[in-house]
Amino acid sequence: MGVFQVTLDQNMKALNSLDFSDNQFARIIPQSMAALNFLSSLNLSHNNLSGRIPTGNQLQTLIDPSIYAGNKDLCSAPMPNNCNDHENPLNTTSKNRNEEANKPNNLWFYMDIICGFATGFWATCLGAQNSTASCHERERLALLKFKHNVKDDFKMLSSWVGVDCCSWDRVRCDGSTGRVVGLHLRGYVTRIANASTESDYLGGKKYYLVGEDVNSSLAELRHLKYLDLSGNDFQGRRVPEFIGSLKQLSYLNLSNAGFSGNIPHNIGNLSNLKVLALSSLSCSQTLKADDMSWISGLLICPHLNTSRLLPNIKYLNLRDNAIKGRFPRVLTNMSSLVSLDLSGNILNSSIPFMPGLLRLDLSNNNNIKLDHIGIWRQCNLKELIVSDSNLEGEISGPSTNASICSRYALEMLDLSQNELSGSIPSSLGRLTGLRALSFGSNRLNGPIPEALGRLRFLEVLDLSFNQINGPIPTFSGPLIELQLSHNYLNCSIPESFGSLATLNNLNLECNQLTGPIPSSVGRLVALKTFSMSSNMLNGTIPLAIGQLTKLDFLDVSNNSLEGLVFEAHFSNLSMLNYLDLSSNRNLRFKVSREWIPPFQSRIIRLGSCNISDKFPKWVQTQKKLDELMLSNVSISGPLPTWLRQMPIISVLDLSNNKLNGSLTNLPSGEPLNWFKFENMGSLLYLQNNLFDGLIPKSLCTWIGMEILDLSKNRLTGNIPNCLTKLQNLRMMVFGSNELSGVIPSSLGHISSALSWLNLNNNNFTGELPKDMGKLQALSVLDLGGNDFSGKIPEWIGENLTSLMVLRLHKNNFSGQIPQSLCKNSYLQILDIAHNNLVGQVPHCFGELYGMVEAGHIDIRNGSGSDPKESIVQVIKGVNLEYSKTLDLVFNMDLSSNKLTGRIPEELMTLSLLVSLNLSHNHLSGGIPSSIGNMKALNSLDFSDNNLTGIIPQSMASLYFLSHLNLSHNNLSGRIPSGNQLQTLTDPSIYVGNKYLCGAPLSKNCSNQDDPTTTRIKNKYKEPGEPDEWFYLSVMCGLATGFWGVIGVLSFKKQWRHILFTFAEVKMDTIYVAIMVIVSKIR
Repeated sequence: MGVFQVTLDQNMKALNSLDFSDNQFARIIPQSMAALNFLSSLNLSHNNLSGRIPTGNQLQTLIDPSIYAGNKDLCSAPMPNNCNDHENPLNTTSKNRNEEANKPNNLWFYMDIICGFATGFWATCLGAQNSTASCHERERLALLKFKHNVKDDFKMLSSWVGVDCCSWDRVRCDGSTGRVVGLHLRGYVTRIANASTESDYLGGKKYYLVGEDVNSSLAELRHLKYLDLSGNDFQGRRVPEFIGSLKQLSYLNLSNAGFSGNIPHNIGNLSNLKVLALSSLSCSQTLKADDMSWISGLLICPHLNTSRLLPNIKYLNLRDNAIKGRFPRVLTNMSSLVSLDLSGNILNSSIPFMPGLLRLDLSNNNNIKLDHIGIWRQCNLKELIVSDSNLEGEISGPSTNASICSRYALEMLDLSQNELSGSIPSSLGRLTGLRALSFGSNRLNGPIPEALGRLRFLEVLDLSFNQINGPIPTFSGPLIELQLSHNYLNCSIPESFGSLATLNNLNLECNQLTGPIPSSVGRLVALKTFSMSSNMLNGTIPLAIGQLTKLDFLDVSNNSLEGLVFEAHFSNLSMLNYLDLSSNRNLRFKVSREWIPPFQSRIIRLGSCNISDKFPKWVQTQKKLDELMLSNVSISGPLPTWLRQMPIISVLDLSNNKLNGSLTNLPSGEPLNWFKFENMGSLLYLQNNLFDGLIPKSLCTWIGMEILDLSKNRLTGNIPNCLTKLQNLRMMVFGSNELSGVIPSSLGHISSALSWLNLNNNNFTGELPKDMGKLQALSVLDLGGNDFSGKIPEWIGENLTSLMVLRLHKNNFSGQIPQSLCKNSYLQILDIAHNNLVGQVPHCFGELYGMVEAGHIDIRNGSGSDPKESIVQVIKGVNLEYSKTLDLVFNMDLSSNKLTGRIPEELMTLSLLVSLNLSHNHLSGGIPSSIGNMKALNSLDFSDNNLTGIIPQSMASLYFLSHLNLSHNNLSGRIPSGNQLQTLTDPSIYVGNKYLCGAPLSKNCSNQDDPTTTRIKNKYKEPGEPDEWFYLSVMCGLATGFWGVIGVLSFKKQWRHILFTFAEVKMDTIYVAIMVIVSKIR
């Protein structure tokens, strides 16, 4: 039970959507709600409101009676009940109070003049709902035919029984004639903001009709003035032709009703239409209007004066209707048009000047150009929206040529989510009536012009997600929302912010702000959002923060804040819903153990702060917690018993502390929001603590679990079979515990969405169960550091085709490497080192294209987690743990097995490999000469094999190589030099290769010792020079002759005796002859 506060809407000028439906609000709707100039969606239905519905400004455009349905004491337009003077609680005082809001300089004053039809229309035409006139039989039967032709699962038409159709819900009749004049059949669905499919809902309220078509019986309702079929599902059917025959229609809404195909041209004959909405949110069900003939009737009457067609149309919504090419010329002749929405189409031409138009929405037209829009030609426009349209180029300022525009009426300019560049022009200061300016999500640079600070009526400024630098100017306008996040602002937070008394939303996150948070922020009495995360702020948090009684969102995370946080910092923050002080390592909580916070927050993030020695008791008082992050806060001891009684928390992070004991005291109460818990998923991070004992079966009740990380604890026992209940699980990380036993086959049935399974560094044994092959969504499988045995299963390659990381490091797998692993074409990490594998390295490893060409698939496979999970890899001979940079790691490690044969040439095509380790095997042959193609190699280890031949010169082209080990092989020749190899001067790289020479070894190379030099010389020998085969034949002949004689003499003693006797006689004869000659000479 409650009443509206007048100040509520006065301070919410940026509000676009407001829903207070289905509550117990009482009394009047405040007139000041008419000042919500950007309000486009309103729902106050089903309360106890009374009195006259306010008029004026934006409320004039909201003429759907269902907005106010279920408030029986409300009267005046758009409701059919007239207000008598004695029924109107709005007294003279309230009228006087709002005279200022209705002065001619108000945003929608001119809209009041154009849109004043609404009050008279609903008050005089529809008549009173409680009139005694009953409906006509033909119309009643027509409505029943419609009812029987649709599927009404939500009982929207349950009251359509009996003889008086004028008493049925969603039907309005003329009070005097009993004719049906209004059908309010709007469906309603609340969708999840980030839902991936149209069937994903947040829960809450939803109702809609489903039908194959709209029954033509509604053509009997010839007096129908109001028809709303929006928000239903007519399953892609065409808009029925008979709607064009309902000549009295002044309001037609077919938006998001599941219609598709061309819009019937005869809708253009509805000359009384004032509001027409035909937008669509579905990509598969869109309306088309290629030539706009449905408006002009030009296909039928080519010489018709188009200014007389739809002469009363004021609000035209053609969003998402595939209107192509030039701007529809027929629209320029609709002089009554006040608001035109052509967003989500395919326009690619200039926009003409339309003097009566006050609001134009061209967003999501990706072919439109900045000069097509002619912003500074549209002098009369009050609102111009061209967001998300791929606009390029620099923004020019307003024209100074008075002949073009003597004065600009712009009050809202939205060019966000484009590709605009350059600086923000200072001449925007000429837009003196500007209330909202949005240039967010572009590529703008330079400082914020001081001229923007002088705009006296500026309420909303969004320059977020740009490249803006410099200081923040002083603002003099009544700012309500200031969005400057994700820029390069390099200044301190201005003290002048304290004068912005109307400021509701202040977002400066992700900049380069320095200095302390000024205490003047305590004067921002209207502030609800204060976001300063990811800057370089220092100093203490001012106690004045605790005076912001309306504060709902407080985020100062990821700064360098320090000092103590007291209870006084939160003394008046009773509305605080979101609290994030995380990643301020020198920030320390100093609150009593018995402290009871004044707030009931949904999200509390205090990671990497200093909380206390024990689990904070004040958490027990938080009954609405959806997320609690207490990672790395120095708490120790067991989980308190009271924690078990709390509802299951969707996101619970207690990682990196010194918590011990069992996990039985984890929250196990019923979740606050079962629908969200089951469909949005929950995350539980308990890694890197001292928890022991078994994995509790109570975890199996967290049926919405998406991420479960129990790694780096002291847990024992088996994996519980009941974990198969966690059918939403995406990541299961149990590594570095003391778990044991065989892997249960039930693990293969745990979740079809499981993408990350980490059981490394435990004591698991046995073979891998075949049912694990059913986990076809796996992208990471880490079973390293266990005692698994048997062959590497074929199903890893056959079934797990999405696998990107396979780590079987340090187990007892045996047999050959299965050829089926080559089907894991997305693999970027293959680590099967330290096993007992035999045989050759498969040549088909060259087909592991994930190591050849970079893909666009996230290793975490959309798990939605922060990069907390990591993979350990041995690179450069060191165990390295990769988490944030995991996507950049490409590694193949087959070391410490019993592999034989040559190194396949195909491995040299894996150009993305950062590390290749084939050490400690029995590989033979040479190093492939094409190894220089592996340009990304940072680490290469071929040590402890039987490799022979020379080291290829192409290895010198491995420019990123910083770790090399070729030791203990049979390599020979000169060690190559040049480029990166010049930096690898450690002789141990080559030790154990006795025929290697050259730097960095102490052994010099001579020509005969250097086969490399010999090979080069032979390559350039003179023409006609005998080649190596000539010398080889001579040597073979000499050897044959020598060993032919010596061999015979070795086996024939008699021949030896005869030969030696003959030799002795001959020697004596020769000696005598020589001596005779010598004596004669003397």
